Amino acid sequence: MNALGLYRRYVGASLRAQMQYPGSFLMISIGQFVATFVEFVGIWALFRRFGQIRGWSFAEIALFYGTINVSFALADAISRGFDVFGTEFVRTGNFDRLLLRPRATTLQLLGYELRLNRVGRLMQGVLVLGIATHLLGIEWDVRKLALIVAAVAGSVVLFVGILILQATLAFWTIESLEIANTLTYGGVEAAQYPLDIYSRWFRNFLIFVVPIGCVSYFPILRLLGHRGPWQAPGWLLDGAPLCGVLFLLMSLCVWRIGVRHYTSTGT
Repeated sequence: MNALGLYRRYVGASLRAQMQYPGSFLMISIGQFVATFVEFVGIWALFRRFGQIRGWSFAEIALFYGTINVSFALADAISRGFDVFGTEFVRTGNFDRLLLRPRATTLQLLGYELRLNRVGRLMQGVLVLGIATHLLGIEWDVRKLALIVAAVAGSVVLFVGILILQATLAFWTIESLEIANTLTYGGVEAAQYPLDIYSRWFRNFLIFVVPIGCVSYFPILRLLGHRGPWQAPGWLLDGAPLCGVLFLLMSLCVWRIGVRHYTSTGT
């Protein structure tokens, strides 16, 4: 069986297991939708009070917000294995079993669990994108659709890369450090707003170190017809989501180094 076929088997088993408790799935999904939508209402209240932030309107912020939340919902759904890697695999020694199987450890961890209940956050992000599209009067064509899809895809692989790096720390620290959440949840919060409202050092961090700005801010600038404070050329804004793929490849290289340094619990 090829890797894609095996992953489909993993996903099918995970979905069947979660749907054994449909009530629990429904309540968690609704809870996530409501919690994240209340957060969005808070942003609306902020703009209702102050009007604009550095020249950005509520509708434009809604586009940033919806894009990054759709992306993170998808990334969070498929990367459960890396999220719990320290406690479920390293501390218990269960990672030994993954190493003995004739499949890549990354594939096995991606197939560990597909969190179906993240559909609540996903639908909230899609709803906000619809609101932003309506308020901005965006007329979607092939180029704009390709741009928003690239922004979402680039953001998904970037967040998966961050979670892989977080899991890699467990090879030396036994469990994943909570400080790594500043790059995941903190990154989501930062990417919900345009980067030019932040200080220069923070903008540079989100562009050149953890390129969250490249996968979300730059393509949305292109979509809105802005060029940003850097007056970046259009081709650069179009290709910026590829930074997410490069970051993921770098994360996988670091992961391989961590695997070589893994020491079993001996149990």
